[in-house]
Amino acid sequence: MAIGEICSREVLFARRGTTVKAAAALMRESHLGSLVVVDETNGKRIPSGILTDRDIVVAVVALGLNPDVIQVGDVMSQELLAVREDAGVAETVELMRLKGVRRLPVTDDSGALVGIVAADDILTLLAEEMSALAKMISREHKREKDMRRSSA
Repeated sequence: MAIGEICSREVLFARRGTTVKAAAALMRESHLGSLVVVDETNGKRIPSGILTDRDIVVAVVALGLNPDVIQVGDVMSQELLAVREDAGVAETVELMRLKGVRRLPVTDDSGALVGIVAADDILTLLAEEMSALAKMISREHKREKDMRRSSA
């Protein structure tokens, strides 16, 4: 299954020049712990980083900096990791594991932002798949018992 099938297509984002205070207010209002930071190129939103609530606490609040002045681009995670929407789930999990991240922007072939995938999204998918397998096994056992009864 392609990661584009399970990612959230509604992505809140900020631009590098957005103040940390405005970004934090958006995160609070939307009950999110992160925002994708984008640059606009030819009308496309190209991910350039991620801003997390932890970034805000460690890089702004803990240092006593003014969130009205500090910009998202100053404190966002600099190493951008993203995954293409046609990447497989296993490939995405491996990238998340190797890099120690819980969220990845999802991009199209041109690198434009199309969604975001979180570890929780993948866990939900895997739980549903495991549940389906458990039901299949249970039905197989029942069918086997029924067959034994009818042949006895």
